[in-house]
Amino acid sequence: LFPIDWPEPFGLAPIEAMACGTPVIAWNCGALPELIDQGVTGFVVDSVDDAVAAMPVLLGLDRRQVRVVFEKRFSATRMARDYLAAYMRLIGIQEARAS
Repeated sequence: LFPIDWPEPFGLAPIEAMACGTPVIAWNCGALPELIDQGVTGFVVDSVDDAVAAMPVLLGLDRRQVRVVFEKRFSATRMARDYLAAYMRLIGIQEARAS
């Protein structure tokens, strides 16, 4: 449960939860809607009542799928690859070569 009510710029705690296969319920604030895949890795909600209503469904989410989504979007390998591609674009190289 991530009931942060300020515009969180990233939300490392929810990412860490997803790395463990734990689905997340978070408030619709800041970057959280971009991090959570509604109904797959958790739920973005607008109120305490919405969070309570989402809980039974959350408990039925596939924890292995939560981890798979984390690996695709937020693993160190994925993040490093994306940073490398961005840096390569900045210096005018179109595509990073695999080494």
